[in-house]
Amino acid sequence: MIFYKPSKLLGLAAATALSVAALVTPGETLFAEDDGTTSASRIVSVGGSVTEIVFALGEQDRLIARDTTSIYPETANALPDVGYMRALSPEGVMSVDPDLILLLDGSGPPETVGLLEKSGIPVRNIPDEFTARGIVEKVRAVGAALGVEDKAGDLVQKLEADLEAAHAEASGQSEGLRVLFVLSTRGGSIMASGSDTAADGILELAGAQNAIDGFSGYKQLTDEAILSAAPDVVLMMDRVGDHVAGGDELFNHPALARTPAGENKRLIRMPGQYLLGFGPRTADAIRDLAARLADIRS
Repeated sequence: MIFYKPSKLLGLAAATALSVAALVTPGETLFAEDDGTTSASRIVSVGGSVTEIVFALGEQDRLIARDTTSIYPETANALPDVGYMRALSPEGVMSVDPDLILLLDGSGPPETVGLLEKSGIPVRNIPDEFTARGIVEKVRAVGAALGVEDKAGDLVQKLEADLEAAHAEASGQSEGLRVLFVLSTRGGSIMASGSDTAADGILELAGAQNAIDGFSGYKQLTDEAILSAAPDVVLMMDRVGDHVAGGDELFNHPALARTPAGENKRLIRMPGQYLLGFGPRTADAIRDLAARLADIRS
């Protein structure tokens, strides 16, 4: 088995005790379990990695909808979109008439989660820990929810071996490099990743060092904090929008420009779900990130 530094689970906040009578059709037959498995055939998957796992298990024909973060594999995009995983509405999820809802931890808002859990439709919460072990547990949880534990066991064996090999390969390539993961540059402020985040987890698996170690989660950095972090490389998601600066604009930041990353214009961009999803493709993401860090080092 693979053992890496544990990180905190993203817990769901307590759901409000709101009525959902209007969401449940009178006399509707509710989902039932007998031996702990499920034969649900109208499944909504919320969370990109959860949807990827459903496909990796070969159970995609049971999906009827997914959330906005579920963009891989490409065929998942043909499914109806019930909204962004952190801004779901109960009406949007229930409108597709599911008989099972898979919710990645961190889905919300809490009020919606509470309504869904009280709706009579089975909801399975899938853990999301940013470690190799967390990926394995996520696969097992999805497999149990779908009643395909044997398939999940086979996938776990493959992933464990692949993740262990990727971590071993990566460690020698990027060890000692200080990497600053920048989530946003909105308004000229640098919002970066501390500990207990997906970015921190992928950096550890890739053998690199998170340049930020003074806080958990994502926070805006002062100029002093950026200079103190002294990153060798900046890592960002490969996306567009008014909250993300281009390379030239990023390194025009007065503090970042004075770091090793800024002085050498060292920026790596990778697709967000691929890099931070912690799912079946994470071993590939580890290798890709480590290889790009190694190129920078050389």
